[in-house]
Amino acid sequence: MTMSATPPAPPARSRFARLALIVALGLVFTLLTGLVDGGVGVSPTQALSQPVFLIANALPGLLLAALLLVLSRRPFLSFGLAFLLQTLVYAINALKMSHLNSPLMPADFRMLGQLRRGGLKLLGSYLPASPWPYLALATALAIIVVTWRMEQPMFARRTRGKRLASGLTLLALIGTLFAGMPGWMKIYGGHHLWLEPWSATATAEHSGLVSSLMMFHLHQGHARKKPDTAAAAQLIDRSGTALRERLQGPSRQAGEEPDIVVVQSESFFDPSIMKGYEQADLTPNLRRLAAQGESGPLHVPTYGGGTIRTEFEVLTGLSLRYFDDLQFPYLQMNHKVVPSMVRVLRSHGYETIALHGNDPGFWNRNTAFRAIGFDRFVSRASFPANAAMDGQYMTDSAMTDEIMAQLKNAGPPQFLFAISIEAHGPYDVPPANAAERDAIPVPEGVTGENKRELQNYLYHMRHADQELGRLAELLSHRERPTLLLFYGDHLPALTDVYRTTGFVDGKDMLSQAGTWLLVNPRNPMSPHREPLASWMLPGRLLDQAGVHDDAYFALTQVIAPQLAALTCAPGAPPEAEDHSEQQEDDDMANVALLRMKGKLDPLLPKATMQTAGMVEDVPLVPTGNVESAGAHQ
Repeated sequence: MTMSATPPAPPARSRFARLALIVALGLVFTLLTGLVDGGVGVSPTQALSQPVFLIANALPGLLLAALLLVLSRRPFLSFGLAFLLQTLVYAINALKMSHLNSPLMPADFRMLGQLRRGGLKLLGSYLPASPWPYLALATALAIIVVTWRMEQPMFARRTRGKRLASGLTLLALIGTLFAGMPGWMKIYGGHHLWLEPWSATATAEHSGLVSSLMMFHLHQGHARKKPDTAAAAQLIDRSGTALRERLQGPSRQAGEEPDIVVVQSESFFDPSIMKGYEQADLTPNLRRLAAQGESGPLHVPTYGGGTIRTEFEVLTGLSLRYFDDLQFPYLQMNHKVVPSMVRVLRSHGYETIALHGNDPGFWNRNTAFRAIGFDRFVSRASFPANAAMDGQYMTDSAMTDEIMAQLKNAGPPQFLFAISIEAHGPYDVPPANAAERDAIPVPEGVTGENKRELQNYLYHMRHADQELGRLAELLSHRERPTLLLFYGDHLPALTDVYRTTGFVDGKDMLSQAGTWLLVNPRNPMSPHREPLASWMLPGRLLDQAGVHDDAYFALTQVIAPQLAALTCAPGAPPEAEDHSEQQEDDDMANVALLRMKGKLDPLLPKATMQTAGMVEDVPLVPTGNVESAGAHQ
């Protein structure tokens, strides 16, 4: 009987040669990682003097290359694919840095799930217009394909279980790394490298991009704070007298409740905070209305993008500073019922409506708005088919028209939250009226592409100001009284412009505040100016609306004077002027954590238990994905 012979083991020299090749490719991969990272992080000199930084940045890519080698048995193909993927991450980071002056963060990868929900068009508009990056990518892919077709396998297909064992081991290592298992803290712990939790930029510059991503991933995964109930109770007790006074404020009788319109204006801010625009009157309607109501600087938790961060704070009254793991809250929320201003108003008989001229699935709004408590979501498909567009997006004038179409003079009071989009970046798309755009002056020194982007932004921003004035005028003639809250979600991503002009206060772009305005168009108020943080706005709005029985929102108003100055712009660490301010901030963090978990009610004054913003969820109007049929179908 003939037996098939077992293939002879490769000679020792052959095994050594294979090992030497793998080690050489690993060293080349590591050094190339250091060179690529040198543009945004660790310098080559630092990398050579402190190789731990170099190895930490290359390690995830090396693990991937090793896994691909086990699967394909082709070393050049495996290391080439791994390095190409890593290079793409660095390229995306460079795009984000150029537009938002901020490096990639772990939560940014959640945006991949938004590409099929309207995100492809929006995010694709930030891609470079030059053909060279795409030619380089195509060339790299072609080289990899040729390598795959020409390269011979390094070892036999069957290795008596060694490939399987190696592959499972590598898969486990990669899986535990991306799952954030604590064992990886021995390599990516902040005390081993350099982690500044309040500054992703400083961390990436010192430790490298990949190390920064890994450190924040592990840090945020294990930094979920456990609320201190005793500390939260102490803050509520200290605020007892002032809190009770606010809770006993005059309430409106049934039928006297005002309608409420909130406009979140895309990238809106007052350019007079920039040098060169100190005396310019580019927001005349904002200034006119500010003399008839409350207004002031608004500190928001984001810069140049991340609209839903500000949006989440305004709707819930919860500061994201107290939730380290919520980078993009709507994509990360796992609560079916989220405490919010919307739920408080719904418990008072309000019909709650969200309105946005874009895809309802983008940013996961259609799901998040259910949890927050909206009855209906009027999105792009429910606007008139002929709704005006300017540049890439729907105009603010179309949004104003839809707001007025949704408001009724009969029936229950209405709360309408409108999200504009006309002024969304990037700002390299020509507007509908180029002559109007070209007539806008720019500060000295702003030239070329920066000048055009600034003019494009101001063109759309001025439309937002015009529509603010038109909306206030229309609301002033309604039969029912209406409160109007208007604010900008963040500064526009005009990073190079800001570096050229600077700001009047001498601080950097990450320290600048936006603006907020609260008016009753039919009955002007005494003017009042006050800096607030975005999470303090709902308490202020409910107070003006005569809704005084929610102790959490009342508490945010009691402590607002102490904490408004403490609110950090993105990228800056919190700084308290004295110990008492820091204590208030720490205790408020515990209050917010308990609020999100639905465990704050027992600590609140008994009179507020029925309307504490965590009311039982009720079925939404069955219109599919919270999508309203709208007023025009």
